[in-house]
Amino acid sequence: MYKMLFMDKRFLLLLFTINLLGTIYGYIWYGSQLAITPDIFLIFVPDSPTASLFFVIVLLFFIINKNAPYIEALAFVTLVKYGIWAVVMNLLTFLMNESLSPVAYMLILSHGAMAVQAILYSPFYKIRLRHLMVAAIWTLHNDVIDYVFEMMPIYGDLMVHIKEVGYFTFWLSLFSIGLVYFINVRKTIRQI
Repeated sequence: MYKMLFMDKRFLLLLFTINLLGTIYGYIWYGSQLAITPDIFLIFVPDSPTASLFFVIVLLFFIINKNAPYIEALAFVTLVKYGIWAVVMNLLTFLMNESLSPVAYMLILSHGAMAVQAILYSPFYKIRLRHLMVAAIWTLHNDVIDYVFEMMPIYGDLMVHIKEVGYFTFWLSLFSIGLVYFINVRKTIRQI
């Protein structure tokens, strides 16, 4: 029943469309920040829409009955990481300001859904250790770009706590990588 629903072509097309529209919106949302970002860093700044784009590609492969393990690993790690990250940052913003904009509430819901869908689709991924290693390098490299080269997403009042945010983000990256290892990679290693 689980597989029949989640891998049904109509459901995949619906999810593909929703994620594609969310990805486009995400890149638009980053527009003002991308306008001031040096070209060399452009690929690393729009974190959440890029994570969503990875998942759009995964869904496209699922629609044609194929797997793309490197993209699956990138999608799984980054959807969990940035899904959780955005929820936490918005909740911290709420604690600091005692209010949130309607857009912030939408970001909490949409980013929470990013992390959930990554986990719900995990039984269908074909991720092995080599795929996860590429995703881990991408993710940790992105943290360096964000917090060493200061190309992180601009998050209003939280910018005064950027060192703490960077520290949290590093550990969230390791958690996300570890989760993918535990859910997907560990079982494939045991089968060998």
